[in-house]
Amino acid sequence: MAKGIYFDHAATTPLDAEVLQKMLPYFTEEFGNADSPHAIGRKGMNAVDEARDRIAELIGAKPNEVYFTSGGTESDNWAVFGGAYAQKAVGRTHIITTMIEHHAVKAAVEKLEKEGFSVTWLPVNDRGMVEVNALKAALTDKTGLVAVMAANNETGVLQPIREMAALAKTNGSLFFTDAVQAAPYMPLNVKELGVDMLSFSGHKFYGPKGCGVLYIRGGVKIDKHIVGGEQERGLRGGTLNVPAIVGLAAAYDKNVATMSEANEKICRLRDLFLQEISKLEGVKINGDIQNGLPSVLNVRFQGVENTAFLFKMDLQGVCLAAGSACASASVKPSHVLIAMGLTEAEAKECVRFSFGKNNTEEEILLGAKLTKETVETLRNK
Repeated sequence: MAKGIYFDHAATTPLDAEVLQKMLPYFTEEFGNADSPHAIGRKGMNAVDEARDRIAELIGAKPNEVYFTSGGTESDNWAVFGGAYAQKAVGRTHIITTMIEHHAVKAAVEKLEKEGFSVTWLPVNDRGMVEVNALKAALTDKTGLVAVMAANNETGVLQPIREMAALAKTNGSLFFTDAVQAAPYMPLNVKELGVDMLSFSGHKFYGPKGCGVLYIRGGVKIDKHIVGGEQERGLRGGTLNVPAIVGLAAAYDKNVATMSEANEKICRLRDLFLQEISKLEGVKINGDIQNGLPSVLNVRFQGVENTAFLFKMDLQGVCLAAGSACASASVKPSHVLIAMGLTEAEAKECVRFSFGKNNTEEEILLGAKLTKETVETLRNK
């Protein structure tokens, strides 16, 4: 049995030790509520302000355009609901999104559709990429919000965000991108991307769980998200999670500084793993490695049901997933893979391997060996 091989970094990453050390004082001696008027509270707010300033600098934004949330799901929900309702007020009730969005966006748009918003669900090609011309054809003078993820959480495929954001801007529509999966591996400059809103979450790049960011471009009108408090400039009430905010900023700072080196290593490990498992027959890669994140490998093992494969790998100490952790309780096949043209039966033969900077070559080789043995065992049953 392997000892704790972790190939599920797209779901979450371990907290960096240096990041933890920077967080600890705000659990103990600097425990104040950041909105309290006294000295201990002001120390908390100073820490929040420093974190906000640093994140803004790293993504090319202004500090007053950075809002803290409880994570990617909340940020996505706020962008979709807040953007859609604000646009409805000016007569724009059409939403455009894709068939491969994360459930945090997909479910929010589905709810709005039930409320009477019209929705266009853009298809993807067999590589999992949205065609820019499809968005161009779908835009109308009623389109208020366009939501397209930067990188898919199941296949790692990158989307043409700059081109799509430019089209939305020309049309007078808000453009939101879920960059939760992209943030650890690609530089995010909101001005260069041309987006109106962008989300990411700390636990994807070795920061704490329970803390995320929503960038809202200055001048963009968006509905309040949580009422009952005047935090986050009156748009998102609730006591600020100071330790997590400090940790998120520290983790993202380190992530950006080490991104190039980490990507190179992860890409090398992914290619080694692919080289080893490709010795099996009936191995198909979903997506586009050349236009994808270095960390994600979505693999179909023909003739092997993914639930049985994941169970046997888990028993051997290898952690991985069929797709999004947010949908792990579902027995339905991946909506992403179905949108790419796979049948339900084929989608149920697919597994997501997602690698991280702490993985070693020894883990890759052992994980590949166990993968091949498990596939062969299940095929021979």
